Amino acid sequence: MKVILVKDVAGTGEVGDVKEVARGYGRNYLIPRGLAVEASAGAMKQAETRIRQEKERKEQESKQLELLASRIQGQELHFKARVGAEDKLFGSITAAHIADELSKAIDAPVEKRHVVLERPLREVGIHEVPVRLSGRAEATVTILIEPETDGS
Repeated sequence: MKVILVKDVAGTGEVGDVKEVARGYGRNYLIPRGLAVEASAGAMKQAETRIRQEKERKEQESKQLELLASRIQGQELHFKARVGAEDKLFGSITAAHIADELSKAIDAPVEKRHVVLERPLREVGIHEVPVRLSGRAEATVTILIEPETDGS
């Protein structure tokens, strides 16, 4: 069955692609969810407007994410934490902590899923952490973890 994708579908294609898919996949998944329309001459004309709008929306969103990435690039975040032996933290600095502080610093929302941490930060020092907003919009922030003094 031939379908025209109206939205991006992971593993199948992008907006505007005409794809040959299994009949069940098209009828039971793609079409009912509004991800695709059955390919025909009339459907192609109707789908063109929806496809153009979707492409414009994606382009606008991409520009906004790149602008946000440029604001994030080079940001330096300071954290104070209780420290034990060998400069190891009691606890850790997680992606959620970084996203929260970064959101405050740039005055725009940043989700924790955008902060790329293999594992939480558990040592005092300077750490470079990538923030991936989309495939093209990426930035790096510097995390400075300092020991908490008794007086604070």
